[in-house]
Amino acid sequence: MNAFPFVGGDQGWHKRVLLHTLGTSEAVSWVVELIRFDGRGRSGMLNKIIGKRGSRKPSKSDANEPSVFANSSSGLRNSASVSNPTSISTSNATVNSNANRSNATGQTGADRVLATTPSTAGAIELLPLFREVPVSERQNLFIRKLQICSVIFDFSDSLKFVREKETKRQTLLELVDFIQSGSGKITEHVQEELVKMISVNIFRCLPPASHENTGSENADPEEEDPFLEPSWPHLQIVYELLLRYVVSSDTDTKIAKKYVDHSFVLKLLQLFDSEDPRERDFLKTILHRIYGKFMVHRPFIRKAINNIFYRFIFETERYSGIAELLEILGSIINGFALPLKEEHKLFLVRALIPLHKPKSVSMYHQQLSYCITQFVEKDYKLADTVIRGLLKYWPVINCQKEVLFLGELEEVLEATQSAEFQRCMVPLFRQIGRCLNSSHFQVAERALFLWNNDHIVSLIAQNRNVIFPIIFEALEKNIQSHWNQAVHGLTLNVRKMFAEMDNDLLLECQRQYLEKEAKAKALQEKRELIWERLEAEVAAKAGNGEMVLVS
Repeated sequence: MNAFPFVGGDQGWHKRVLLHTLGTSEAVSWVVELIRFDGRGRSGMLNKIIGKRGSRKPSKSDANEPSVFANSSSGLRNSASVSNPTSISTSNATVNSNANRSNATGQTGADRVLATTPSTAGAIELLPLFREVPVSERQNLFIRKLQICSVIFDFSDSLKFVREKETKRQTLLELVDFIQSGSGKITEHVQEELVKMISVNIFRCLPPASHENTGSENADPEEEDPFLEPSWPHLQIVYELLLRYVVSSDTDTKIAKKYVDHSFVLKLLQLFDSEDPRERDFLKTILHRIYGKFMVHRPFIRKAINNIFYRFIFETERYSGIAELLEILGSIINGFALPLKEEHKLFLVRALIPLHKPKSVSMYHQQLSYCITQFVEKDYKLADTVIRGLLKYWPVINCQKEVLFLGELEEVLEATQSAEFQRCMVPLFRQIGRCLNSSHFQVAERALFLWNNDHIVSLIAQNRNVIFPIIFEALEKNIQSHWNQAVHGLTLNVRKMFAEMDNDLLLECQRQYLEKEAKAKALQEKRELIWERLEAEVAAKAGNGEMVLVS
């Protein structure tokens, strides 16, 4: 059977199309399909039909149906537009799509009502204030205002739709005040519409990152200028509305969790990749509040953040919102109950410690260091795991990163007990010894500052028989040859501190160091003598014209 009952056969098809078209507005879509499937150049007849349809009085059903000619020719668009003094001009249709950036939210263009399409004509209108209508009508008025706020504007041109943009902004502010004032209990239907409106506004394709536009993968994220969202005048209020909705005492989590579900939370998390720091700051506050209020979502949120970290560490090494996510986690970790679950310990080992690996760690190191320290303070037995993890990812040639690691190491050691310290002190102080001899004065200076911490000094004093011999050589080399005077002075202070702790041990270390130096010097002299003898033999044979064999 033909899929289109009035398509097929040339006899009388014009009359059947005309009859259907003049009868109901649905037939217009059949005409469009006719042109698409029939393909025999009958656009002239179609225009006549549409012209007749445009001259008749529209039925009630027509008023409730969207135009099917939104993507057709300009003539069809004009015939389908709604005559309304407050309607929005549709002569310049611009959709801001970013195909290069992955659609982080899964929001398709069909879900977003753009103010540049005919279907939105007349959608922006002035509505009365909440205080101007009876209490019984406020819920309906709230939904009408939500519909206004569901229209999306193109902010690439600041001169377009100025009045309509301001109307939407004022309407959003009214909605925020209404939720914040608690003027009336929000019904389930209103909550559903509210979350839909918020989703339409905030879930969108993010613009391409700077390195994607330029192709310079090696660019330093700290030196890149962030992209500021042009629609922020509206987005900011939408985020404020979402925050007020989440924290409102009138919001029943049993109902709200139907709409603020896993899908919503996941899309919210993916928006953390926005380059706009203002947006990430709002997202941080909102997600933290959702985590606190919706207990059912807590495991899912932790797992989703985990996955973002894994992708960042092992695949992209680029994600704008790592610092904000770590800030949320710092508060979450602080609230973990004791003893710590195995899930939380695995999170530390598999996600947090490897976050020291990316070269952009300086962008989020402060928040990361706080999370790591929280774990050690919660369970001191994790200190050995954390310190060995730091040593595993210790930078080799990045001096600024090394300074950050030394600062974090001091915070961790401050919360470390003696038993855990003894498990890792040998590899730890070998690394500290290398830092003491660094030609970069900030690295050497930061390593020497560890001896300003009383707790660390006490741990060193308890285990001086092991630690002194490891770092004594590094101290002596600094005293003899380091170029920086500040490092030289600090090294002398540390050596003096060792002498006060155990002078006999210090003298023994000095004796062993001198013996080692003497042996090294004797070995060097022996090697030089061998080379001199070889060179003399080669010169003698070369003078006699003999062949010199080199084996």
